[in-house]
Amino acid sequence: MTYTLSDFDYHLPEELIAQSPAHPRDHARLLVYDRKTKEITDDYFYNLGKYLHPKTTLVVNNSKVEKCRLMFDGGKKELFVTSVRNNNTIEALVRPGKKFREGKEVVLAEGITAKVTHVAEDGLRTIILSQDLDAPELEPFKYTPFPPYIEQDESLAGEYQTVYAKDLGSKAAPTAGLHFTDELIHKLEVQGIHKTEVTLHVGLGTFAPVKTEDLDDHVMHSEWYQLDENTAAELNASRHITAVGTTSVRVIESIADMNRKFKAGSGDTDIFITPGYTFKAVDSLITNFHLPKSTLLMLVSALMGFEEMHRIYEHAIKERYRFYSFGDAMLIR
Repeated sequence: MTYTLSDFDYHLPEELIAQSPAHPRDHARLLVYDRKTKEITDDYFYNLGKYLHPKTTLVVNNSKVEKCRLMFDGGKKELFVTSVRNNNTIEALVRPGKKFREGKEVVLAEGITAKVTHVAEDGLRTIILSQDLDAPELEPFKYTPFPPYIEQDESLAGEYQTVYAKDLGSKAAPTAGLHFTDELIHKLEVQGIHKTEVTLHVGLGTFAPVKTEDLDDHVMHSEWYQLDENTAAELNASRHITAVGTTSVRVIESIADMNRKFKAGSGDTDIFITPGYTFKAVDSLITNFHLPKSTLLMLVSALMGFEEMHRIYEHAIKERYRFYSFGDAMLIR
């Protein structure tokens, strides 16, 4: 069956959009969906071990979120840094766009200016800053890039990182991993469930809205990933794989061959997973509840089935689960 963008729409009451995480992290709710029996179970994330395959390997994304949002003049001027060319040359989304015209030098704060050298068709600006990006003068203006549906609250910055985050590079958190605590990871290890790590630096492409009704016309932005020799060996020895988050899925499915074999490597992936996709390596998925019409919702639908996705989301809304980045979790097994 061919699906269109409208097929992935649903109505979410605004009050179900989580503005802060559960405390402790692993006290988020957990919806468990069994693909064989089609049974839905409502529980809490700290009971995750009850539902995981006893021989599974958890694959987590250890990317760390950068403070890539620069805000000045009380938030009236903003640079969202998407990439860094050198110490003071960046590519960024800007607000308001009319202030950042090509060739113009904009005063951001006392002693800090931004010269716009190029404006791309998609609005992305190439900008030369008067201060190096790592200069202490810029530190007071750096903020965590919370999604637009979450109010900016820098006191939550630490909670927008996973407990195993290591490598700086993401523009948004791999949010399925936010539910893990060190204690829960240790408890799972004692149970015999091992965790291994990959890296995918989450870019704007993962969250960019799909603007074409025909999904074949949507172009995914690429994101950089890495899978090292140790992880490749662990995955090759695994009898069952549980991906923690859609970003981990993107790494695993980009690297695995048709015989479910993995080789260490790094590069860029623009994989776009929609219903009809045949998974090569992922057996189970831990994920959050995603935005309507998003590529993430399409990926989840590919694993659990399109009709089942709608049924499960209806159940989650009826049961008042909390949605999106700071929301509750789902295990698809």
